[in-house]
Amino acid sequence: MLSEVFYWLFNMSISASIVGIIILLTGKIRKFPRRLIHILWAIPFLRMWIPAGMTSKYSLMTLLSKFTTKTVLVYDGVLDLTYTNHIMAAKSYSPITYKVNILEDVFKIASIIWIVIALALVIMTAVLYFITKSELNDAVPFRDNVYVSDKITTPATYGVFCPRIIIPEGLDSGDLKYILAHESAHIKRKDNLWRILAVISACVHWFNPLVWLFLKKFLEETELACDEKVLATYGEDAKKTYAKVLIDCAESRNIFVSAFGGARIRVRIDHILSYKKLSVFSIISFTIFAITAGYVLLTNAY
Repeated sequence: MLSEVFYWLFNMSISASIVGIIILLTGKIRKFPRRLIHILWAIPFLRMWIPAGMTSKYSLMTLLSKFTTKTVLVYDGVLDLTYTNHIMAAKSYSPITYKVNILEDVFKIASIIWIVIALALVIMTAVLYFITKSELNDAVPFRDNVYVSDKITTPATYGVFCPRIIIPEGLDSGDLKYILAHESAHIKRKDNLWRILAVISACVHWFNPLVWLFLKKFLEETELACDEKVLATYGEDAKKTYAKVLIDCAESRNIFVSAFGGARIRVRIDHILSYKKLSVFSIISFTIFAITAGYVLLTNAY
């Protein structure tokens, strides 16, 4: 049973890699808003978790099926559900029987190694998360859900279900408006929840090096998307002031929190200074693009 789970997980990881590379290349297009790219990163992460999907002749997997990918039917109905099978190492699937006996032994051993390391990484992630939270239990209330702590150097949002904004002692009050706007954007967007889910996804697919690259890019896009949200609120006139506030804050490397100084500072400064407010036409166009991309990249071969 475990080897079958790993067989399909491996296939899901390949699908996620193909889709993730496309999102990675799409993100290189500077005219695309970062909020759009951040949303598109949900597609490869969904591919990591959802084994079956609807079929479509317009799916990317339909194109791939002409060369290397096989589709395994799960449910034949009004909407067909299929698995995408990139490995094609089995000759039957309920249960899986492999084309060569040695492959069965390989997947049995590999599945044991996979589950042991995956569980270890998830446990380690959970421990580090709670250690991070416990270090800030003595933070002093400032106002509303904002607290002050002498244990941090960068403003950040901690927690998932009851998030708190923690700011360092001695922070310039003139910077506070933009910092709180940025952290509030993280809270409204549930970014800490998506961070943790992304980290867990990487732990489960730890054997795939591309997944760790995708995680890194997703975390960077999270910060850029929040920067856009702040600039959309305060307008283009706030670009230089907001960029200066960002430079004044030290960079954070904690993957469990949404830090104001997170991600590469140079990239964020460049993005902030080149920000342009989207027109109604642009918003409609990018929305259509996101829906189309989701349909093409999430559906399976026809």
